[in-house]
Amino acid sequence: MERTVVVAITEGLHARPAALFAQAARRQPVPVRIAKPGGTAVDAASILGLMTLGADAGDEVVLSTEGDGADATTALDALAEFLAQESPS
Repeated sequence: MERTVVVAITEGLHARPAALFAQAARRQPVPVRIAKPGGTAVDAASILGLMTLGADAGDEVVLSTEGDGADATTALDALAEFLAQESPS
C-alpha cells in the first residue's frame, strides 16, 4: 500500500522533525518506508535515512507499507497526518 503526501513541515524532514517522524514511524503497527517519487525508499523509522532524502517543505514523498490491511492503513494515516503539519510537536 502506498500514499503520496506533500511535506508541509516548514523546515522539511531535517533534524528535529526527522527525529519526531522516526519516533512516530517506530510506533506504527507495521514497518513503513518513505521515498521521494522515483527515488530509493528508506526506513521511515531511521533518522539517518530520513536525512538522506533531503525532503523540504512542499516536496512530495511516497509512504509505503507491506500489505493492504487495517494496520497498513492506520500507519499511513498517522504518518501522512504528521507530514501535513506545519510545525510538528
